[in-house]
Amino acid sequence: MAEPHPHFENFSGARHVQLGQQTVNLIAGNQFLANGNDLILRLNPITDASHTRNRATSPPNSECFPGTRRGVIKGITSWVNTRIVLGRRVAHIYWFHGFAGSGKSAILLEIARIYARSGRLVASFFFFSKQGDRSKMNRFAATLASQLAISVPAAAPFVEAALKDPGLLTDKVSLSTQLEQLVYGPFQAAVKGSLLVRTLARGPFLIVIDGLDECEDKVGVKEFIIHALDFFRRNPSIPLRILIASRVEQHIHAHLKTESVVVRDLDDHSPDDEVQAFLEASFQLAAKQNPIIQAYIYGHGSWPTPSYMGMLTRHIGGSFILASTIFKFIVQPTTEADPMTPMDRLPLTLEMNGLDSVYKQTLSRSQHLPHFRTIISTIALLFEPLSIVEISALLGIETYKVTLVLLNLQAIISVPGFDEKGVVTVCHKSLLDFLTTESRSGSFFAPPSFHLHLSYYYFAAHSRAYWHLRDRHWESFVTACDFVNEIEEFKACQHLHIGRTPYPAFLCTMLFYTLFGPVSRPSSSTYLLTECAKQLALTAGCPDPLIAQWLGESLFAKLSGDWSGKPWGLRYSENFLITEQLWKTLQHDLECASAMIHAHIVSSNPRTLPSSKYEYDFTDVYRDGMYAQHSSRLQFSLW
Repeated sequence: MAEPHPHFENFSGARHVQLGQQTVNLIAGNQFLANGNDLILRLNPITDASHTRNRATSPPNSECFPGTRRGVIKGITSWVNTRIVLGRRVAHIYWFHGFAGSGKSAILLEIARIYARSGRLVASFFFFSKQGDRSKMNRFAATLASQLAISVPAAAPFVEAALKDPGLLTDKVSLSTQLEQLVYGPFQAAVKGSLLVRTLARGPFLIVIDGLDECEDKVGVKEFIIHALDFFRRNPSIPLRILIASRVEQHIHAHLKTESVVVRDLDDHSPDDEVQAFLEASFQLAAKQNPIIQAYIYGHGSWPTPSYMGMLTRHIGGSFILASTIFKFIVQPTTEADPMTPMDRLPLTLEMNGLDSVYKQTLSRSQHLPHFRTIISTIALLFEPLSIVEISALLGIETYKVTLVLLNLQAIISVPGFDEKGVVTVCHKSLLDFLTTESRSGSFFAPPSFHLHLSYYYFAAHSRAYWHLRDRHWESFVTACDFVNEIEEFKACQHLHIGRTPYPAFLCTMLFYTLFGPVSRPSSSTYLLTECAKQLALTAGCPDPLIAQWLGESLFAKLSGDWSGKPWGLRYSENFLITEQLWKTLQHDLECASAMIHAHIVSSNPRTLPSSKYEYDFTDVYRDGMYAQHSSRLQFSLW
């Protein structure tokens, strides 16, 4: 009989604990033993994507209320436990879909826990929108493989063997290949070996994947689904199941709605009794903790009354996220701006039309505070969540002012402590959908043009660690907005730029990036060219001491894409149809910029670059009346 792999219960928060000659590594709550090369570190998994993550800092933070969703859970476990019999067709994939807030993530968390306890959970991955790599596919296979190596130790040698290919974890290799060689193949090899007896005795293994619709890589999602269906078609007897939960999105629905997939709609399960049980228990706990509710019950009897409880349950309509959000809204602390008690708020919730009304009512509690729109738009549009301290530093707003805005919104936003570890996150993705849809959010709308401001804030942070975020926000702005009008409005808001790197340096960098870089270019190429020259001249003539550094490092490094400090050159050629007056303006701006750049780099700061050369060259091709077509060449050379 095979010995069970070691399991440890009391190393919470520890890393790399030495036990004799062995090292215990803990990854996202999973425990394993490793000798020699550290397989997990080589895989570099996402450590907060599994069911064991800290849900307070890595949403979604939801779990099934005790005693609820039993019928749904039983249906899933019955499917997982179905054994493969020769001649009998078994679906290896189960797609579980439902509307936002119906409890999909909570149910999948419970399923993952059940099979982790029985030793049959291969891996779990909880996607979440705008949570860095948790909203992408680039580390998906490696993360599953790292958990496979822990949960099924017999598969670890096969994962390690696959990593002998040095390019397997790069973007040069397809997702299908990564999944085949790092996950499915090693599992299959382990099952054929020492795991076979255990599998026959205990039943199939399970991979849990939640929030597939929240993955931004739709092409990757389709590749994952198509490859999984093909793998199970080729290996119909493999004891492996994949449970997927998502909202109904076309790129998912089109591939999973097949005969080889079990499809279940969570909306078909009416959980009104379970919602009421959750509300009753939650209000009972609140009564024990809230002296205002205690005093009311002392004078008036039970609260909420059975009548109100029934009306509230029916109004919620089976949505657990709506039930949770409404409860938090009702019992949230009173403030000077919102002096209502929980007893006052309960009747108001019966007039609210779903989550949107709750969101509007909650957001209005901080709407009057300074910087409210900036802070809310930042939270809605950030690609990677930040702590309160990081938000404060990014926006240039004092920490206590950021905290003041967020504390009133804790019914819908998870607000950590005041340290730099916990990040500010939304309690549910539906809030992000609400804030970025103008027809729903109205005055609380976070416009896509705010990506331009976020790109500038990251630029002004003076850290190369933020450059990828600066570029992502800029690209989102360029592809979604009226480029010229938004740039002009940004330039007009000079009061927003006080105390930061002069905005012309930002515009110059990003406009050149748009000309030379991979970002999609707006249709107004002539404006782009002339604005590049204008902002370059304005920046070069700015007395700010940071400008010399920017000229010597940020601009040239960005244009060249070379961080090594080696010589480089950049050439750009394209034909433009411009007026003669515009040609003269361009010539003037480029001449001014050339002289000032030389003065900044060579004279003001000779250590920045030992030598420099800046050239502009507009060659007149022909003239036709007042218009002239020119071939333009901009060349920067450093050596």
